[in-house]
Amino acid sequence: MPCRPPPSATPSPGPAPLATCPAAPAALSQALRASLETKCKCHGVSGSCSIRTCWKGLQELRDVAADLKTRYLSATKVVHRPMGTRKHLVPKDLDIRPVKDSELVYLQSSPDFCMKNEKVGSHGTQDRQCNKTSNGSDSCDLMCCGRGYNPYTDRVVERCHCKYHWCCYVTCRRCERTVERYVCK
Repeated sequence: MPCRPPPSATPSPGPAPLATCPAAPAALSQALRASLETKCKCHGVSGSCSIRTCWKGLQELRDVAADLKTRYLSATKVVHRPMGTRKHLVPKDLDIRPVKDSELVYLQSSPDFCMKNEKVGSHGTQDRQCNKTSNGSDSCDLMCCGRGYNPYTDRVVERCHCKYHWCCYVTCRRCERTVERYVCK
């Protein structure tokens, strides 16, 4: 069964890398195999279906990704329990039903990526630039882990109104504009 670190109690900018989980490729392969669907195309004169060609193809990538995300968010924490002469992975909480082969499981919880932790190589999210208007992983709400953010105004000088002059050179003006940036507290 595949493993995964779950989201920590406080939001983190993302899950632990899948490369750290030895069973991750198997989970991805299983999800891709399950997403195969039969697609067919008809061939014939004036739209008749005298010959039909069918093949196996993947669903839309967004559908496969949504399925993986659902599995990821509902993963079960497991522990090694001796059963006879072997150890088996079983749900940590015994009141949970047995885990199906299609479900994702994990042995260790993900570290809290919000705070600096050199032991796991996390620099934390303090002083990181975030996007106030985004709903994605770069959003200030998610990236700043509920600590809030500070707005900063920068004056940026850049080249603008550039003009190409025949054979060999370009002239530009220097324009100044104000840019608002947001940084996690």
